[in-house]
Amino acid sequence: MRNPYEVLGVSRSASPEDIKKAFRKLAKKHHPDANKNDPKSAARFAELNSAYEIVGDDDKRKAFDRGEIDAEGKPRFQGFEGFGAGGGRPGAGYPGAGHAGADPHFETFTFRPEDLRRAQGQGHARGGGFGGIDDILGSVFGGFGGGGRADASGHFEPEDFGHPAGGHKDEPAASVTITLAEAAKGTERRVRLPTGKDIDVKIPAGLTDGQQIRLKGQGWSRPNGRRPGDAHVTVHIAPHPFLKVDGADLRLDLPLTLYEAVLGGKVRVPTLDGAVQLAIPANTNTGRTFRLKGKGMPAKAGQGDLLATVRIVLPETADPALEALMQRWRDDKPYDPRKDLD
Repeated sequence: MRNPYEVLGVSRSASPEDIKKAFRKLAKKHHPDANKNDPKSAARFAELNSAYEIVGDDDKRKAFDRGEIDAEGKPRFQGFEGFGAGGGRPGAGYPGAGHAGADPHFETFTFRPEDLRRAQGQGHARGGGFGGIDDILGSVFGGFGGGGRADASGHFEPEDFGHPAGGHKDEPAASVTITLAEAAKGTERRVRLPTGKDIDVKIPAGLTDGQQIRLKGQGWSRPNGRRPGDAHVTVHIAPHPFLKVDGADLRLDLPLTLYEAVLGGKVRVPTLDGAVQLAIPANTNTGRTFRLKGKGMPAKAGQGDLLATVRIVLPETADPALEALMQRWRDDKPYDPRKDLD
């Protein structure tokens, strides 16, 4: 991946607020939902999210500036020049580099939800909202079940790790970033492990941010013919420009004009499946929440909902006619919405 500062169009001395503003602006511009006729928008959006994961996180940004990690957030390993067709250059073959037929280290794997390892509830240690770091990433939603162990067939039951980027210290790990829509529907990504192997990993629907996939037998080689150890891929979910995750539900701040709130009407509401029409009744107040059934994230108990909370927005510029109307309303029809606060 390119230098994350260049991807976001900011300097190395940019403030966290400037970086956040740049990411928000570019994320809105290049989000796949807003560029459905541009097949390259998904790749640009993924690159933006990967860049923000590095420079939008204080610790990762410092590590990158010190040269300790590369543009994908991976440690800069030494002495891997002999691994694979891509050699040891940082980030080679990730994602989509090379071809299975041209790379002798390329292998394809498909994993079931039972092969997942769910990180314990760590929350989001990185990233923020458009009004703050926590808002950009939002809340994570529920994943697959708790601890477990290997069964007789060799498959692993869901198991908790102590840290989202966990696994054992001697097991190689990699990470990949997917969009919220991909997390809802499932997707596939090619990942390069520190061992030099490129692996296609099928990511099932309903994955939580920070959840891991264990790649059995894809770790470091072991002496005396012992089976290689395991590797781990941590899946991160990129922040969506409008939607925030709340358990299995999605939340959206829905801006309304003053006349839409007073008179009612139909408005377009973005969802992961495309925009839908929502009927707004007359005299709708700020804070009222509308539930769009089944428009949330997949969960064990079914599909979550989308919760759209109304936010009334006044015109950006002052309007004398509106001001005169409000003055007449104040004088002729006063009311006190704060009477219950006394």
